[in-house]
Amino acid sequence: MQLVVARIGRAHGIKGEVTVEVRTDEPELRLAPGAVLATDPASAGPLTIETGRVHSGRLLLRFEGVTDRTAAEALRNTLLIADVDPDELPEGEDEYYDHQLIDLDVVLTDGTEVGRITEISHLPSQDLFIVERPDGTEVMIPFVEEIVTEIDLEEQKAVIDPPPGLIDDRAEIASSRDDQA
Repeated sequence: MQLVVARIGRAHGIKGEVTVEVRTDEPELRLAPGAVLATDPASAGPLTIETGRVHSGRLLLRFEGVTDRTAAEALRNTLLIADVDPDELPEGEDEYYDHQLIDLDVVLTDGTEVGRITEISHLPSQDLFIVERPDGTEVMIPFVEEIVTEIDLEEQKAVIDPPPGLIDDRAEIASSRDDQA
C-alpha cells in the first residue's frame, strides 16, 4: 500500500536541499537517508533521500542527483509516497493509518448509526473524519479523544460522543439578549 508521507516545499540554499511538509507521524522511519520514495507526479521520481536535517524547526532533505537550487525548485509541490505493508501498524497504541480508518462505520455511544468515514482531513490543529451519512450528506467529526471515544478495527467501527449540535440540531444557543427581553 502506498502512503503520502511528505510534500516538497521550496528550495533551501544553493546545494539542492528542499523544505518538506511532513505528513507522517514516523518521519524518522519514512524519511531516513537511503529511503526510496515514489512521487506524484510520477515523472519526478522515484527519489532517494541522500541526507536529512532539521533547520529552524523545518525538515530539510537532499535527494540523490539533485545538486543545485534549480533542480530542487523543480521538485516543489511534489508528493513523496512510501510503500507500506497494509498489515503494518503504527508504533503508538492510539495511532492509525488513514487506510485503517476509511470505511469504518461511525456510531454513537448508544449504537445509533451516524454514517461511514469516507475521508480523513489533516488540518494543522487536528484531524477530521469526513463522514457520509445514510441520506448522502456529509458531517465533519474532529478526531479528538473527547469526541471519538473508541476505534474498533475488528468490528470496523468508530464510536463517537459528540457535543450537541455537532451532528444534529440539538444545540442550545444561549444569548444575553434573551435576558434583556
